Amino acid sequence: MASRKALGRGLGAFFPDYKEEGEAEAPPKEKDQAEGEQSSSTYIEPEKRVNIVLDIPVGDIRPNPHQPRKEFKEESLEELAQSIKKHGLIQPITVRYIGDKRFELISGERRLRASKLAGIDEIPSYIREVNDEDIISYALIENIQREDLNPIEIAMGYERLIEECDYTQAEVAEKVGKNRTTITNMLRLLNLPPFIQKALRDDSISMGHARALINIEDPEVQEEIFEKAIENGYSVRQIEEAVRQIGKKKKQKSKDKKKDENRAFYNEISNRLRRKFSTKVNIKPKKDGGEIRIEYYTDEDLDRLLELFESM
Repeated sequence: MASRKALGRGLGAFFPDYKEEGEAEAPPKEKDQAEGEQSSSTYIEPEKRVNIVLDIPVGDIRPNPHQPRKEFKEESLEELAQSIKKHGLIQPITVRYIGDKRFELISGERRLRASKLAGIDEIPSYIREVNDEDIISYALIENIQREDLNPIEIAMGYERLIEECDYTQAEVAEKVGKNRTTITNMLRLLNLPPFIQKALRDDSISMGHARALINIEDPEVQEEIFEKAIENGYSVRQIEEAVRQIGKKKKQKSKDKKKDENRAFYNEISNRLRRKFSTKVNIKPKKDGGEIRIEYYTDEDLDRLLELFESM
């Protein structure tokens, strides 16, 4: 392969007993060759094979079990595969050596999949030293920093860093180069119902739409506005306005409820006084205090009320 020649070394330089496909056995050394003469390829212990790029057979690389990205668009993979066929893979993937001439992918799954689609046998791979404990955070952080992850995948990556790596939101923010508010807002996306998360994954709605929908507490109202947004192509501002209108209605409903409760209370007091005085009594509440209005219809009725007050 051209890319292999450019890199200068395949696995044979580091595994003396590694016979690559199509490679003939090396001829025996001549008897008169100097005993101390060294091979042109220097053997390096497996644990020291780090921070170098090798051409590694794709069959010797196992997937990353901690890959945060779950969806790969077939059309995009096919386009990348065609590019790799024509120009080769420009950016190496990142792997770690796990023993027995096997490697584990750290980042670059899309490039690895596209290379397989392109029929590439070997792929340039940058080898890093990463232990089992760190590979989760390393893989998550590298993938989160990619631009082609959808918001839900990024949010799930943040959540895994918190749950599996015991990071705080502030530590996640520092690791991925974001502010803490951004991390908090992204994590809130995971509180959305599955159908809205799916729409966000599929690019049916934007992050702005999702953030506006998060503010709707009533699940039924949230679903109703979501469906209207999809059907009518609501802009983010239209959803925000719909949310504001719901807030106004709830606020007015709360006020009306309080008025109803107060009205019931004052009506009860009015009824008690009416029974006590045997006449019509109205209570009119004000901002501070209020007034009680007792009606009388004749002078005799007034005298009766006065006598009643004096006897209390």
